[in-house]
Amino acid sequence: MKFLSTRGQTQPLGFSDAVATGLAPDGGLFLPEKLPDLSGDLARFEKMSYPELCFEFLRVFATDIPPDELRAIVNASYTRFSDPAIAPLRRLGPKLHVLELFHGPTLAFKDFALQLLGNLYERQCRVRAESINVLGATSGDTGAAAIHGLLGKPRTAIFILYPDGRVSPLQERQMTCTGAANVFALAVDGTFDDAQNALKDVFGDQAFRTKHRLSAVNSINLARILAQCIYYLYAWLRLPAAERGNVEFVVPTGNFGNVLAGWMLQKMGVPIGGFKVATNQNDILYRMFTTGEYRVGAVHPSLAPSMDIQVASNFERFIYYSVGRDPAKVREVMQTFKTTGAYRFSNFDRDTFTASHCTDAEIPGIIQRVYREHRYVVDPHTACGFKELDPSRTSVVLSTASPAKFPDTIKAAIGLEPTHPSLEALKSLPIVKHRIKADPAAIQAFIASHA
Repeated sequence: MKFLSTRGQTQPLGFSDAVATGLAPDGGLFLPEKLPDLSGDLARFEKMSYPELCFEFLRVFATDIPPDELRAIVNASYTRFSDPAIAPLRRLGPKLHVLELFHGPTLAFKDFALQLLGNLYERQCRVRAESINVLGATSGDTGAAAIHGLLGKPRTAIFILYPDGRVSPLQERQMTCTGAANVFALAVDGTFDDAQNALKDVFGDQAFRTKHRLSAVNSINLARILAQCIYYLYAWLRLPAAERGNVEFVVPTGNFGNVLAGWMLQKMGVPIGGFKVATNQNDILYRMFTTGEYRVGAVHPSLAPSMDIQVASNFERFIYYSVGRDPAKVREVMQTFKTTGAYRFSNFDRDTFTASHCTDAEIPGIIQRVYREHRYVVDPHTACGFKELDPSRTSVVLSTASPAKFPDTIKAAIGLEPTHPSLEALKSLPIVKHRIKADPAAIQAFIASHA
């Protein structure tokens, strides 16, 4: 299978090359040339374990990796998850489930894709006898998960940009206390969007990118989205058959990658009823799905910092499908958005998507309510998903991070301080970070001296 850029000005690539490239040279994002129809395979998938399902799904796309190698990569990627189900589906009520996505090594849903991506990078370095420098930007969880996917792997270095003072203390420690020689945590002045914009400019310098063999680890990377499709499929298959046709997945999201993965799976023939986009007070996606206008606003630090985003980089993939897979129209939309900070859509999938937003003032009360009604503790991001649930549908709320990563917020809400051994161990370790401006030239200079 080949993969195309949303902007249509890059030659189609195979799976491994698209993963290694990350951001397409024309500035677009890679997508499969066509989405497969999985509807005839659902009965066969039903009894598979998570790694088995992952292999069967990915082999449709990763056609340039021998099946035995792909199976070994997948199996290795899910050995560090603490729950035997990998992604357990917990029932809280008659029409309410939680999909727990925080049992990986960094206690966040990003581990599902980034453990896999780290092993794909390792294979690439081995097979091609070359090194790679991985660059990413994070609003909280992506950085830690990316780092732990590449921790100590030979022929790799990883550079993660994050907004200084705008991630939780434990999220920062997961990035800065590894002690690994191939890890560089870069604390930038400003917001996540500032870091992400600088990252895209660095990737836009094709000479620098080629010289230093840069690859993107953000959810702009094709492998991130495909890997996240799998937990939707796994959860859907574990619902009672009577609930599957009317299920709404409720997805806390800021960068749109998490919900996009579920939507793409639906387009592959899995009959998911719909998706709710649950945002925090930085609610560009909520405003888009309720008004049709995609407009940048100011970023306000929140209790759910991983969603403190205004420019949702994965939205370009959704735009590509929304404009009939027309790269010229995508380029027009993205140029308009870049120039004006806004774009109004005349047509998008309103039947599939609903949206909600949650302020900081509301999050503690939701954490209290969920604990009182279900004796279940949710982190601040997952709490945003519980704000408005449709009683006529079965709801599956994606629990995107362990509450132990946000102990202060949880303790203030319900008087309990959640802990986790891996996080407690970080508290005595020295923080190693490099302060840097969100400036492409400064970032390039740092990479050049440490690659």
